[in-house]
This record gives sequence, C-alpha cells and structure tokens, in this order.
Amino acid sequence: MEKVRPKKALGQHFLTDESVAARIAATIDCSPHLPVVEVGPGMGMLTKYLLQAGRDVTVVELDDESVAYLRQNYSALGGGRIVEGDFLRLDLSQFADDNGHLCVIGNYPYNISSQIFFHILDYKDNVTLCSGMLQREVAERIAAREGSRTRGILSVLLQAWYDIEYLFTVSEGVFNPPPKVKSGVIRLRRNAVTDLGCDERLFKTVVKTTFGQRRKTIRNSLRPLLPPGVAMPEHELLALRPEQLTVQQFIQLTNLVSSLRQ
Repeated sequence: MEKVRPKKALGQHFLTDESVAARIAATIDCSPHLPVVEVGPGMGMLTKYLLQAGRDVTVVELDDESVAYLRQNYSALGGGRIVEGDFLRLDLSQFADDNGHLCVIGNYPYNISSQIFFHILDYKDNVTLCSGMLQREVAERIAAREGSRTRGILSVLLQAWYDIEYLFTVSEGVFNPPPKVKSGVIRLRRNAVTDLGCDERLFKTVVKTTFGQRRKTIRNSLRPLLPPGVAMPEHELLALRPEQLTVQQFIQLTNLVSSLRQ
C-alpha cells in the first residue's frame, strides 16, 4: 500500500531520516535481552532498526491506516506483535519477560507525551529502560535537575525512580510534516530505589500541589493539605520554591506533611 498520510489529530510527524532512526534505536542497546514495546510506530522507520538488531518487538499503534501498512510491510513482526490500540490503556506487564521487565521506546506523539510518561510511571517495576523522542521542551523538562526553571512535576516523579539522560536534539527538517519545534531524545534507566521512604501517594500529592502553585513558597502552597488549625512549623524547605528541591528533599517534605496531618 502507499505511504500513510500523517494525521494532525493524532499528532503524527513521521521521521524521515534513517540515521536519526538508527541512533534512537541504539539507545536501548544497553539492555539487549529485554523485550521492547514501541509506541506509535507509524510506518515503521524506528521498527526497522529494532528488528535489524534482533530485538523482540511489539508495536502499539492507534491509527488503523498505519496498522494496515505495518501488517503489509513488516511480516517479521508476526502475529500478535502489532497491537492496534491506545498505549495509555494497555497493561504493560503483559509484554514483560519472565522477570517482569521490558523496554519502552518510541517517537512519541507530542500531544500525549506527558501522559505516556505518567503511564510508564504506573509500571515502573516493569519498565526498566525507556527512551525515545519527544518535543525538546518536554524532554528538557523531564531531565531538568533541581534549580532549573524548567523543572516540573514529571521531572521529580520520574527522577524518583529513574536515572535520566538528555541525549541529543533533532531538527524540524527530518519529519513529514515538519513540526514547529525541535525534538529531543532522552533515556530513562530504572534506578535501585524500591521504597521512597515515605507515603508514595502523598509524595505525588505534595509534588503536584507545590508545582501547581509554583510561584508561591512551599509554605503557602501546602497549607490546603493540612487540617484546619494546624500551624506550619519553621522549616528551611518551606521557604523554597518547588523547582529548587531535590527528590530527597521532596521525600523529606512529604514526611513532614504526613507528621503534621497526624
């Protein structure tokens, strides 16, 4: 069949540069034995290099036209390796190896890239390696360290469980159609943390609450999380803004809020 027509509603910008595709595929070479789930393969530009490397690949594609193209042109994927559906609704553990582990890779649709990484967080005990391309500003935000103005909710939540690298930038001209922004390629490797040392649900709430009012000091943004009449103590972290805090300081802050709520 003819090439797939990019669809704006799905945020499709098909990569056309073979060398960039090969470079992205190589970002998971550090885990050569893990099964791979590719998100949004489109016409298989990245898929081709994953298959050439001998990887056990499953592709997840929402666009029925792309699915038909993949089935016609990528027989090497075999039965069941082309999943037509929404990645955000998938149980990722079903694609893991016998130890429960897998890689995720993709040229991620810009319009849902943050949702994709929140979904990966839900399967942090399965996804030991994740890499791929997304809008450069989002990639930089995910990798941003404490003190950076671009640091945000995803930065902290992901860095609690993953070591994150910003690998390289990709220009607009290697896509069809060209996006209006540059792209960035990042890699997340699962760290050794198995327990944050605090209430994980409250940790997420504290991170989201403070960044939701990032112009306020933490002392002021966290007040709604405390029972009426409970005074904020004097604590150095409460005078800061959320982008200044390390993951460990957010854990410390979470334990402080937890003690005050009790």
